[in-house]
Amino acid sequence: MNYYYLALNGQQAGPFPSEQVVQMIRDGKVNGATLCFTRGMSGWTPLELVPEFHSFLHTSDGAMPPPVPVAGSMRRTSHEVDFEIFGDDLQFVEITLDPNETVVAEAGSMMFMTQGIEMTTEFGDASGASGGFMDKVFAAGKRVITGESLFMTTFTARGARREKVAFAAPYPGKIVPLDLAQMGGKMICQKQSFLCAAKGTQIGIEFTRKIGVGLFGGEGFILQSLMGDGLAFVHAGGTIVEKSLGPGEHLKVDTGCLVAFQPTVSYDIQFVGGFKNTLFGGEGLFFATLTGPGRVWLQSLPFSRLADRIIASAPRAGGSRVGEGSILGGLGDIIGGDR
Repeated sequence: MNYYYLALNGQQAGPFPSEQVVQMIRDGKVNGATLCFTRGMSGWTPLELVPEFHSFLHTSDGAMPPPVPVAGSMRRTSHEVDFEIFGDDLQFVEITLDPNETVVAEAGSMMFMTQGIEMTTEFGDASGASGGFMDKVFAAGKRVITGESLFMTTFTARGARREKVAFAAPYPGKIVPLDLAQMGGKMICQKQSFLCAAKGTQIGIEFTRKIGVGLFGGEGFILQSLMGDGLAFVHAGGTIVEKSLGPGEHLKVDTGCLVAFQPTVSYDIQFVGGFKNTLFGGEGLFFATLTGPGRVWLQSLPFSRLADRIIASAPRAGGSRVGEGSILGGLGDIIGGDR
């Protein structure tokens, strides 16, 4: 849960939990132009630009905002972990935990851990959010829909000193750290991109709202959502680039190259158009069209594209091998049992 200061009649009020702010919007006490501040923001921000709040009113009381609250005064609900990313194209992230701090990760992603780390397996998203058995079943079901395991693994530092645990990327690419507190408390990612996060992060699903996006968007109708106010780490292929889109600014990308975006970004699918482009362009039939405001992360090498090239080049799949034009290449295949 996020906590927000509000600028009301030129005075600082709060902090209020996000649910209370939503109720204040419904009651007409605040509107989209009301300024708010939470940890991770650089200054006062209109509520209409915060992903948690969907009021688009534009009235304002005209009052000057009070001074920005002192940084660090907001209470973070997720565990605060330290990290360092190692490597270039085959990266891993090393998380440093204070006593009793916990990080959650996908099963099978752990690389190493020091002696004082206790590893446990939990049903569902392991966020630590309160709820009964059926809530955990529902959370686990959402993970299955996104192609993940029913279980997640938690790593907790036990003892009196700091401990370390590392998680490795599953294929060549980059690990991207996301401070959810600076993203408005939520990020939307491609399926199976999540690597690990501070305990308190909720890993759920995000349904696409348009049938065209679901059928032709490359990721289907379901994306992955990360919610909380702590650090989360996602992985993507190749080189990662971050784009910041202004209000109404458009960006067309290959549907497989989209890694993550803020909920304020509108995501749609657009037909490439043109007979020659459709048949001979080699870029597929559809683009993903992103409309700001918000931040977007793109990958240069989607794993599906890499896998297609590997399969196409495999001799057993009908592909060709380097050196096939020489007699030694053919003899090598016969001797090695490839033919």
